[in-house]
Amino acid sequence: MAKGNISVDSENLFPIIKKWLYSDKDIFLRELVSNGCDAVTKLKKLARIGETQIDENEKFKVTVSIFKDSKKLVISDNGIGMTAEEIDKYINQIAFSGASDFLSKYKEEDDKGSQIIGHFGLGFYSAFMVADSVEIDSLSYQDGAKAAKWTCDGSMEFDLTDGDRTERGTTITLNIAEDSEEFLEESTIRQILHKYCAFLPIEIYVEVPEDKHEDHCDCGHDHDHEHEDDTPSEPKPINNTTPLWMKKPSECTDEEYKEFYRNVFMDFNEPLFWIHLNVDYPFNLKGILYFPKINHEFAGQEGQIKLYNNQVFVADNVKEVIPEFLMLLKGVIDCPDLPLNVSRSFLQNDGYVKKISSHITKKVADKLTSIYNNERENYEKYWDYINIFIKYGCLRDEKFYEKVKDVIIYKDIDGKGAKYSVKIIIPSNDNSHGDIKLEQIFYVKEECVPYVYNPLYYNETYKSLADGKTYNDCIVIKGQNTSGHWEMSSVVSEHFANMEGENIFEYYNKVNNVNALQFQWASGITGVTPDPLTSFNTDETVKLTEAMTKRDDVKNMTYKVTLVNDETCNFNYNIVFVNPFVAGTTNGISIYGNGIGENTGATMPQVVVKDNEGSNIYSYNNTSKTLVLSSKATDTYKLTNDIVSVEYAFVENAAWTELTSNMSKDSKLEVNDVTGVVTWKNQGSTLVKDYNLTVTAKVTFKDLSVVTCNIPVKLAKDAQ
Repeated sequence: MAKGNISVDSENLFPIIKKWLYSDKDIFLRELVSNGCDAVTKLKKLARIGETQIDENEKFKVTVSIFKDSKKLVISDNGIGMTAEEIDKYINQIAFSGASDFLSKYKEEDDKGSQIIGHFGLGFYSAFMVADSVEIDSLSYQDGAKAAKWTCDGSMEFDLTDGDRTERGTTITLNIAEDSEEFLEESTIRQILHKYCAFLPIEIYVEVPEDKHEDHCDCGHDHDHEHEDDTPSEPKPINNTTPLWMKKPSECTDEEYKEFYRNVFMDFNEPLFWIHLNVDYPFNLKGILYFPKINHEFAGQEGQIKLYNNQVFVADNVKEVIPEFLMLLKGVIDCPDLPLNVSRSFLQNDGYVKKISSHITKKVADKLTSIYNNERENYEKYWDYINIFIKYGCLRDEKFYEKVKDVIIYKDIDGKGAKYSVKIIIPSNDNSHGDIKLEQIFYVKEECVPYVYNPLYYNETYKSLADGKTYNDCIVIKGQNTSGHWEMSSVVSEHFANMEGENIFEYYNKVNNVNALQFQWASGITGVTPDPLTSFNTDETVKLTEAMTKRDDVKNMTYKVTLVNDETCNFNYNIVFVNPFVAGTTNGISIYGNGIGENTGATMPQVVVKDNEGSNIYSYNNTSKTLVLSSKATDTYKLTNDIVSVEYAFVENAAWTELTSNMSKDSKLEVNDVTGVVTWKNQGSTLVKDYNLTVTAKVTFKDLSVVTCNIPVKLAKDAQ
């Protein structure tokens, strides 16, 4: 019996790494640029934990420079850099990862170090797939470090000498081989970077330095001045360092989701909806899945789901992560925990990947269920586009079927339908056998009975007086006399026209195909009764619980009709409460500002409140010298003096601020909050201009309405 060690011939190993490790030659650029980003990330980490200092204004970047004439491709960064010893350790020893070594050393210091991209230590050698020789010129961040230069022609021999670099960072120069000169084309380089590096966390720039010619041409042009007036544009990075999927869903708007979809997939048809994945446990997973409009040519269609690892592109449509039936979707998935092979081009298919795949399937099913339950109308609109992959998914994945079986819509030949289940149980004659159970499912047509809004209150479109927005399907409520007083309320059944002589509740209660009719305020509605969180199935009076302070207030009401087969029809409309009272016009008052002693003026006579029909409600009476209610206020609206109050105050506008800030300490400017009398005492100064001030009279009708009258007050420099 013999024992020994398996030997590896390095002379044969290196060509294998160069030729067969990576599936595509263009991956070399991904690897080298990713290394540059890692170098910057490491430096930032060291600065974060206090091991070095960096200029907070320094702009970190990776630059790809193309020198077509000299057949060189240069990738440079201003990251951590390397010493000669580190080059010898991480470059000369194949598969010894500097990133892994760094993470191991500093993992206790800062968990953000997990965002370093590379781990295997093989990516650098991909450069030899396209280069005859490679040079590394690097200067470490360490104090007193010397630049080091490494050169290699693709053999197992290298030179390590003093370098030329004077600034921290690393420059990698590829002398491009004759059979790889396509990588000297700017368009090719940009295309590769867009494919692999579009979302790397460090800014990436592409530059094509102008060739330097010492000889002058004899073409007759003065090239020195030909472009002297041209202003070079500010270079822009080719990548987006903060892609949308890295943000929290609460921080993203619908327009941002749509714009991201257009930019990434070049699809200018808006997606139906999307799912934002943001998982931290039991694995790290982020991404966005879009549901495009899918036609019925299933076999000829394929979506595009891009797989990323720490913002580095790995592959499209990885079936180990994305179940086959979801391949019709479009989206991005970024999972740093994915078990990649050493080339970071493919997945290692293990149980961990299956868990991630199952989680994505669950999130899709949960999203569909949520839309079905909360946005039924939209779900039904989406159905014609999404039913293909849902049905296909049910056939391929039993767990997916169990989660979505209740949100499948069954249709008859007319495009509508409902599901009935008939169960028959035949009892056993003895105890030796169980009951015989038969179940048959029928699909029949069921429809919600149409409704009509009450034309006395219905506005198809209503433009709010308070916020200027336009609302559709509105019932406009101006209040009513209830129990001897006016209130902002309405009976729900009055919002709809009678059907066959009966209100909506009475009618639906007798319809054969209807089990229930329920009303409820839309989510987020406040300041109303009944309780916004509670649904009701009997005719109710809906009303505001507080006095109206705005011209109008729009509240959304939803209602659901449940059919006998448990199918539902969801509807909604807007109830617009219109403040019954508004401020009337006023002429304002004038006070002489340079008079001796105290000068006063009365704002109470300027208070005027009207209703929406222009009738007087509350105003000054010259006989009683007080504010009084009109006959319409007392007869129609049933208002009484004990529910009305007025409070006066200055508006702190620019004129008020200027005047009060320059007043002497003995001067006085005030308004009595009860009587509305304005008092001005000028002490020690002379007004050189008029001041246009405003006093508000806030008229409160308890539990009903608040109206603010703005009364102009002119403080005049000249006597009137």
